[in-house]
Amino acid sequence: MRVILAEDSTLLREGLVRLLTEEGHEVLAALGDARTLVAETEARRPDVVVADIRMPPTHTDEGLRAAEEIRVRLPEIGVLLLSQHVERSYAARLLASGAERVGYLLKDRVAEVEEFLDALDRIHAGGAAIDPEVVRQLVVRTTHADPLARLTPREREVMDVLAQGYTNAAIGRQLHLSLSAVEKHLNSVFDKLELHRTDGYSRRILAVLRYLEG
Repeated sequence: MRVILAEDSTLLREGLVRLLTEEGHEVLAALGDARTLVAETEARRPDVVVADIRMPPTHTDEGLRAAEEIRVRLPEIGVLLLSQHVERSYAARLLASGAERVGYLLKDRVAEVEEFLDALDRIHAGGAAIDPEVVRQLVVRTTHADPLARLTPREREVMDVLAQGYTNAAIGRQLHLSLSAVEKHLNSVFDKLELHRTDGYSRRILAVLRYLEG
């Protein structure tokens, strides 16, 4: 795939360039800040943009703001954001426009090469990739919430995997459930979260947002 990188750490940026190149991908640009990220993306049209959330000059949410703009202007381009720590509000903002072609990984996950590359593949294919540690930490902070508190332990397990961006079939493989069982649990979750069938909205995306935001 064709990738644009935006990461202010020279060591990590060059390491990603080398990794992606060795895996046969094409790195179109490797940027040290987010100031030109949107313009470069519009000009070069990569398959996926990989960007750090916090970059110069303020080291707050430059990467996230650039990613949000890219998702509005160029929704066909995948976006994978990297973060040093779990940022609850940032994860919710990233998913607010939908859970297609989007990812959020902790930087420690990049060291797990196969997982990082798998995340890129899933985003490129139109799916999502949310770091399991991000999901775990957010879920811990939402256990007090109602109606989330009404979910059974198995329904929470299903939502944990769904929130990472997996399909129903992949959820079933991970949790050793049949496809019909996964669908049954998800329908129960939708009912408990009061997410009814409505044209123009994805109940899966709304459920993940409700689950993460608590």
